[in-house]
Amino acid sequence: MILAACGVAGEAWAQQIKNNVAVFAALDKVTARISSLEIKMDETVQFGALKVTPRICYTRPPTEAPKTSVFVEVDEITLSGESQRIFTGWMFAQSPGLHAVEHPVFDLWLTNCKTLSGGQSGASRENSARPTSAPSNNR
Repeated sequence: MILAACGVAGEAWAQQIKNNVAVFAALDKVTARISSLEIKMDETVQFGALKVTPRICYTRPPTEAPKTSVFVEVDEITLSGESQRIFTGWMFAQSPGLHAVEHPVFDLWLTNCKTLSGGQSGASRENSARPTSAPSNNR
């Protein structure tokens, strides 16, 4: 009986919600502007000289203590146009200073993970990337 209760509690504690979008805050130290970057999993977005590619993003249910984490790869585009990996690892939203990317010109840290509205999954990314047509005059 006690083991069964411990097993249920262990499962509830270990539950992670896999999200398909990572939300980062990016600071350009030259302009002192902070931008919000929403990046789909396995897609790359460029911010200044940084190329950011999140691989997996987890959150916890609202009934548990917050723990938002992302595994991300960050490359820097050098002056010669080559990409150089400057960060690979986990970032945690609850400890932004612990695992943030600190670059001489740019800083990057995780703020949240989310799932696209409408329950879109990674398989439907191609549909969401298609350009929309102009509004029709048909009534």
